[in-house]
Amino acid sequence: MSAGPALVRRLQAQEWQAYRAIRLRALADAPDAFGSTLAAEQRLPDETWAARVAKSAVSGIDCALVAEQGGLLVGLLWAKVDAGDAARVNLFQMWVAPESRGRGVAATLLDQALGWARCRAARVVHLGVNRANAGARRLYERAGFRPLGAPYPMREGAPHMEQEMRLDLSGAE
Repeated sequence: MSAGPALVRRLQAQEWQAYRAIRLRALADAPDAFGSTLAAEQRLPDETWAARVAKSAVSGIDCALVAEQGGLLVGLLWAKVDAGDAARVNLFQMWVAPESRGRGVAATLLDQALGWARCRAARVVHLGVNRANAGARRLYERAGFRPLGAPYPMREGAPHMEQEMRLDLSGAE
């Protein structure tokens, strides 16, 4: 049964508990997709979660996006201006719930994040993807991302390799 199309929107400051829930669900569902771990993020105090979301709502350099379907959050993507380069946006935490995959939710999240980056006059967008995640790699390649550099371990002790990818928004490769 379909819950209708997903609505992609900015995460609101007061929604830190919903953000915590979807972030932990993402880490539990796809532990090899992220640089962080479920155990590490479960240990974070409520104040950290609340502060993270509150800051994102007012910082001007964060764009925390969620996909909502049937009143439930089913997707997440966090875009952030790079601390060392205001013309670069980094994408993190991309995840779509298993029951909503294959319905364009990830592409819609990505389109919204790239639109935000363009509005900020970003020249490039970077992300990291697990090389074993062929579906995610195809999504990013269809959007114009290209591999950058050599793969590297996702995190210390992890067997999976991450590939940095880059999208040039300036029109020149």
